[in-house]
Amino acid sequence: MEEKIAVITGASSGIGMEFARAFAKKGYILILCARREERLKHLKQELEKSGKSPKVELMIADLSKREECFHFYDKIKEKKISVFINNAGFGECGRFTDTDLKKELEMIDVNLCAVHIFTKLMVQKFKQQKYGYLLNVASSAGLFPAGPFMATYYATKAYVTSLTLAVAKELSEEKSPIYLGALCPGPVNTEFNRVANVEFALPGISVKRCVKAAFAGMAKRKVIIVPSFFMKFAVTGRKLLPDKALLQILEHQQKRKLM
Repeated sequence: MEEKIAVITGASSGIGMEFARAFAKKGYILILCARREERLKHLKQELEKSGKSPKVELMIADLSKREECFHFYDKIKEKKISVFINNAGFGECGRFTDTDLKKELEMIDVNLCAVHIFTKLMVQKFKQQKYGYLLNVASSAGLFPAGPFMATYYATKAYVTSLTLAVAKELSEEKSPIYLGALCPGPVNTEFNRVANVEFALPGISVKRCVKAAFAGMAKRKVIIVPSFFMKFAVTGRKLLPDKALLQILEHQQKRKLM
C-alpha cells in the first residue's frame, strides 16, 4: 500500500500538535512545520516513542515571511501528500487604536497570506495528483460580520472562510475529487489566549474534541466544520439577527475577553 503523508503547519502547539498526534495514530508519515524547533523536536520524540507514525520529518519555518512559505513548499512539492492541514495562525485582542501594528501585520502575514499561498499551491498540486485533502484552520470568528476588540483577527479569519468557500465551490463545479474545507471552532483550550492577550468569555472545548470533529467533518466532506454545538447554534442564530444587533452582542463578549 502507498504510504500516506500528512503535512501540518503550526504543529508545535495546540490544534496543530493534536492533529499530529491524531494522524500519527492513523499511521501517516508526518511533515511538521513551525517556528519553534525545540517544541517540534519534543513532539517528534513523543510520536516516535509511541510507535504509531512510521516517520516524522521536521521543517522549521517562519510563515510570516513569504519567502519561507515558498521555500517550505519547494521542499515538499515533489512528495505524494495526502493531507495538508493549513493551521498556523494567532490572534490579538484589544482596542484597534491600542494594539501593536507590527504584531497585527505579522498576524495578517500568517493568518491570511500564508494560508492563501498554501491553499493555492496545494490545490494546484492536488489537481495534478488527482487527489488530496486540504483543511484550512479558520475560526468561528470568520463566520460573523466583525469582531470589535479583535478587529484584525476576525478580518483575517473572514478572509480564510470566504476563500475556502469560493475555491471549494469551484472544485465542486469541476466535480473534482479534491477536498477543501475550513475548520471554524469557537474557543479551544490552547495557548491561543495567552498569545492573543485574551481570556475567553465562554468555556473552551478540548483540542481532542476539536480535532475529532475536524476528522468527522472531513470524512463527510463538509466545507465549513464547526466543532461545538454551542457555536453551531450561535452561527445559525447569526442569520436571524441584523448586523447592527449582532455587533453589539459581539462587542459585549469581546470586552469580557480583555485581560
